[in-house]
Amino acid sequence: MSEKCEPMRILHVFASLDRGGAETLIMNVYRKIDREKFQFDFIVNDRTKEYAFEAEVLSMGGRVFRMPRYLMYNMFSYKRAWEELLKAHPEWRIIHGHHLSPAFIYFKVAKKMGLKTIAHSHCAGGAKNFKELIRKPFRYLFRKHTDVFLACSVAAAEFIFGGSAHKSMVVNNAIDMDIFGFDSALRESAQDEFGIKNQLVVGHVSNFSAVKNQSFLIDVFAEIRKIKPDAVLLLVGNGAMRGDIEEKVKRLNLSENVIFAGVRGDVANLMQAMDVFILPSFFEGLPTVCIEAQATGLPCLISDKITAETKITDSLSFMPLEEDVKNWAKTAVKISELPRLDGITQVKSAGYDIVDVVKQLEQVWRSA
Repeated sequence: MSEKCEPMRILHVFASLDRGGAETLIMNVYRKIDREKFQFDFIVNDRTKEYAFEAEVLSMGGRVFRMPRYLMYNMFSYKRAWEELLKAHPEWRIIHGHHLSPAFIYFKVAKKMGLKTIAHSHCAGGAKNFKELIRKPFRYLFRKHTDVFLACSVAAAEFIFGGSAHKSMVVNNAIDMDIFGFDSALRESAQDEFGIKNQLVVGHVSNFSAVKNQSFLIDVFAEIRKIKPDAVLLLVGNGAMRGDIEEKVKRLNLSENVIFAGVRGDVANLMQAMDVFILPSFFEGLPTVCIEAQATGLPCLISDKITAETKITDSLSFMPLEEDVKNWAKTAVKISELPRLDGITQVKSAGYDIVDVVKQLEQVWRSA
């Protein structure tokens, strides 16, 4: 009897394992891969609190390793930590990096030890501040230690890989088609949870951060309520700026109409409850939530700073952030009244079925 082969162990590098777009994609992949052939481990920034996906990773046979947060001034100790980790784990053949700011360090260490390196860009913009100015040159340093370049969109490849973007392969932020698609029964159940009855439901799913521009969203919602006084804003997610947004909601006397749902594992169900989805981000790679929303047929109004590659169905519309909030509000109300059609077929045809992306990534890992 032949011995059973051990699966190829792939090390994914993230800053966290909370419910972000990149993390959600890889977890979608993890659930669908043949784990007798491939197995995942994860590097995350060190913290005592458990990450949202951590227990699920462990349940599927993966491991989570904590690494000190890279802060530039700790470059040498950060490098030593990687050297010690990789020496202790010769079972890793591939490092798949998603957290790329410190990749010039850990990719260089990995190459010296004979590992294959994959850089995966999920971002197509950066904040206009001193930190981003300092970080920008380091994006060029990791490229010479990279074997494979992946990106969630052409825009994300060009932003992170620059002159190496032509070498990259687009890997769509795919979703599980089995759990998306409009369902009127789920819609009623989700609305009942929050006591919503015959009200316009404005939805938003993301981390609370400056990039996501939730402060602008609150201004838009204040204008929506002038058109639809009983409208409700359903905010799904958490993050560093949640407190600031909660304070603004109180200041504008919107507390009774704004629901902070927190981090949820049933986003597909909550999208059923929504009538219009708004994402006014300053930049994105290609937001998975917009793919999910389009699959459910949910009308979307998003910033024109987000790549045009995001649009798959006619349910999604772009609007400039420079446009007056009153026009954002009028447009949101108008598109919320459109017939809601199931977008699964179009989203699947566009290449966003997780089954197809799993096959694509398995081929990448085998060939790396």
